[in-house]
Amino acid sequence: MSDVLLDVRNLSRRFDVSKPWLNRKLEGLEKLYVKAVDDVSFTVNRGETFALVGESGSGKSTIAKLIVGLLKPTQGEIFFSGQSLARGLSGAEARRLRRRFQMIFQDPLASLNPRWRVTDIIAEPLRVFERSMDDRARRLRVGELLTLVGLSPEDGVKFPHQFSGGQRQRIAIARALAAKPEFIVCDEPTSALDVSVQAQILNLMKDLQKEFGLTYVFISHNLQVVRHMADHIGVLYLGRLAEVAPARDLFEAPRHPYTRMLLDAVPDIEMTGRRRKKVEGEIPSPLSPPPGCAFHPRCPFANDRCKTEVPRTLGGVACHAVEEGRLSDLVQP
Repeated sequence: MSDVLLDVRNLSRRFDVSKPWLNRKLEGLEKLYVKAVDDVSFTVNRGETFALVGESGSGKSTIAKLIVGLLKPTQGEIFFSGQSLARGLSGAEARRLRRRFQMIFQDPLASLNPRWRVTDIIAEPLRVFERSMDDRARRLRVGELLTLVGLSPEDGVKFPHQFSGGQRQRIAIARALAAKPEFIVCDEPTSALDVSVQAQILNLMKDLQKEFGLTYVFISHNLQVVRHMADHIGVLYLGRLAEVAPARDLFEAPRHPYTRMLLDAVPDIEMTGRRRKKVEGEIPSPLSPPPGCAFHPRCPFANDRCKTEVPRTLGGVACHAVEEGRLSDLVQP
């Protein structure tokens, strides 16, 4: 357990999506809640990348925000380096713990203050966590960070709108590194970028991980990106984990039918002759999820048990068909 940096246990988060109080009284309606994350558990080892994948609405970004404290969990606990993030911490304790993890957001333009110059944006974590550092030392550190992510120290005088999307994401990475964290949550950091720029940013992130021993939780819907980045992968479906496995095992021998469906839709870049299949059906509304296994309306292996009983996670996969051995005829890719 000494290698575990992040330990997420039975994490759940629900949101109140009810109509206003007066409307509910006039129409005789009850409060309405949506469970965005439902009993999710996983661990992340130091120096590794744990990826969360799934379709839109599966709860990936909600989990990212729960980890970094932008949202509070409804149930469950998150332990960072053995310390519970839910426990009340003093100001000094919270500051020491908070500087150890950062977040890179999906849209770099939206996550950077458009009124601030790049130097001020990157220096902000230094003002919070390095209060004894003077202005000159901060400017030198910002120049080092800009060089580290492939930009020039002279770029510090510019504003975010003067950069391309890939350059803005490099600025966001530099800001995340300013506090010298050991853990970074990456919420689809390349989805808003062109494909050629995506590869540059991903390679930069891998190089920084090797250089500084960083640990990543990487959120994505792109399985090819995840294959390039991840050591372990968790597949989310409607707020629950369908499967958790080492990246190599998951791509070579997927066990959950939903995982197989996602992989079948990926283009065959290696030209193995495997036929590509489109993703069947749509993810149900989280306002009225199906009973039992949430995937059963789209699953070709579903039976009556799947329609009534929520599957337990056994051996890293939550599937009645796998538990009962009904997938032995599933052809491997």
